[in-house]
Amino acid sequence: MTSATLTAAADATSDARARHDRSFLGHPAGLGWLSFCELWERFSYYGMQALLVLYLSNYLFLPAHIGHVAGMDALRSAIENVTGPRSPQQLASAVFGLYVGLVYLLPIFGGLIADRLLGRTKTVVIGALLMATGHFLMAIEAALLPALGCLLLGVGCFKGNIAAQVGDLYAPGDKRRASAFQIFMLAIQIAVIAAPIVCGTLGEKVGWHWGFGSAGVGMLIGLFVYLAGRRWLPPEPQRSAAKAEVRPPLGRRGVVQVALLVGILPLLMLSIVGNQQFNNAYPLWSQQHMDMMVGSFQVPVTWLQAVDATVSFITMLGSIAFWRWWATRRREPDEVTKMALGSFVAAGAPLLLLIPAFAIEAGGGKISILWTFAYTLVNDIGFANIMPVGLALYSRAAPRGLQGVMIGIYYLHLFFGNTFVGWLAGLLETMPGSQFWGLHAVLVAAAGVGLLIVKLVFGRLLAPDEAPAQA
Repeated sequence: MTSATLTAAADATSDARARHDRSFLGHPAGLGWLSFCELWERFSYYGMQALLVLYLSNYLFLPAHIGHVAGMDALRSAIENVTGPRSPQQLASAVFGLYVGLVYLLPIFGGLIADRLLGRTKTVVIGALLMATGHFLMAIEAALLPALGCLLLGVGCFKGNIAAQVGDLYAPGDKRRASAFQIFMLAIQIAVIAAPIVCGTLGEKVGWHWGFGSAGVGMLIGLFVYLAGRRWLPPEPQRSAAKAEVRPPLGRRGVVQVALLVGILPLLMLSIVGNQQFNNAYPLWSQQHMDMMVGSFQVPVTWLQAVDATVSFITMLGSIAFWRWWATRRREPDEVTKMALGSFVAAGAPLLLLIPAFAIEAGGGKISILWTFAYTLVNDIGFANIMPVGLALYSRAAPRGLQGVMIGIYYLHLFFGNTFVGWLAGLLETMPGSQFWGLHAVLVAAAGVGLLIVKLVFGRLLAPDEAPAQA
């Protein structure tokens, strides 16, 4: 028996053991390590994101500072050639939307690199190092664009591949997959709670660059966690074995499934505009119309994102518990149905903001900070059944050998969605708040209608395999 065959047999044994492991909350131990690594990576990402639109709007894109940014004239000209002249706030929202959008486009290329060249482990490590470099470069005003470039390349290598490794822990028919991605998202919610408090407070109260630097430290911790837990993760295939392996053809059903997964991306894009606007237009709207004083303390605007993350953490736990309870009594709905239901609930969040928006337009004063809790509660109940459930769908339906690419394709809806959200946020200066938030409610509800149609017409093609959950 050759060494390659022995290695492949050892990998298969390790893989089978991981798939049957239930040592972490009924899931493989690798899920715990991947979730903890993702927690720190998302701490770094959301810490920077909490500050970025405020930093650009309130400081870097003001006339006194924007000239210091290398390459900014060319980027501004490119944006304004498409959109027309932009105010500092509109330019900040457009750049923020492009950045967050590209965060979810580049994982496709990271998936290709991992699947075809380097493997997931090396690609994730390279991504983590690039992201740490980008966070530290944010401390230099002139280096804004190189910093964002490093962050984008890094997250492209990191994001899709670590999510694909979560899916690799489970056999195709393992019913734990959807709840695994919800647990994975719970780790993200912990990060989103901590990141605005730590990075946001340092950035708003001490200095912008302190906030960005703390995000870089978080990324380095995430890299250490990933390397420490590598032995519990799915094994990397030997590159020589991978080259010799003949991938089975997709077949007609596989081609149709992939086409459907690509085809529903516009619906997924619409489903997230209300949620993603919370990081773009909502802090700018709140800064203008919301009373941020609690007693004698002025709450930093970035803390609103910590409120959202705290509520999201609770609603994600509630969603996991609810569907486990439901599954003991009735047949659990498939992923497309869950996402449609989540979209209808999430549409209620911007719809709820019509109440304070009408009050403001009627001449009322600043609104209560409690509206943030109302918005996030409704939005996060819906979103708990959109984002992680979508990851589970694309991970399950991915053809063999294309898991990283398919996860990257799933993130495309966030690329288009955040780019679209960046354009929508520019309407905040020209549209009454009631119309602005009402538009978002209609868009999210339309996604729910579209997903229900997909379920009715193509539900059997995307239905989960009922095969036993065996490796």
